[in-house]
Amino acid sequence: MGLLKDWRDYAYSDEMDDRTPEGKKFWLNYFETEKGIYEQILSNPDEVVEGTIKELAEKYDTTIQLMTGFLDGIDESLKEDNNLEEAGEDTHVKLDIDYEQLYMNMVGCNAEWLYTLPQWEGIFDKEKRDALYKAQKSSRTVIKPPKVGRNDPCPCGSGKKYKKCCGA
Repeated sequence: MGLLKDWRDYAYSDEMDDRTPEGKKFWLNYFETEKGIYEQILSNPDEVVEGTIKELAEKYDTTIQLMTGFLDGIDESLKEDNNLEEAGEDTHVKLDIDYEQLYMNMVGCNAEWLYTLPQWEGIFDKEKRDALYKAQKSSRTVIKPPKVGRNDPCPCGSGKKYKKCCGA
């Protein structure tokens, strides 16, 4: 069994639901740990972080379990997938980050404590961050087509009124 499965089984179990006292404590700890790791990574954006999961856990002063959760979360923002499904603590991972994708993923998850970190200022100027924010938020906006009235021409192109055609 891999670390990723263990992480997901534990973190997303009923006991770790953020509405339980134990779950709330667990997730607050995880988010603080995650924030600390991102502060370090974003402070040096030219560095491609790599090592075993165990080495990264030690480097960022966290547990292997929380490091696995962090890697699970950042994986969609990497230029190359780490294939964490069967990863163990001695599995080598590489964090070659697509920073635009990372920023947009943080916005998409409503992780304000992450996308507002001051370290982003050294990577993107305010204009670029605003553009990425707007692009991410508008990508999830559902625009409904105008409602067809019963006496309007049918949208199927028949030339009939909607009520006499597809609306019947």
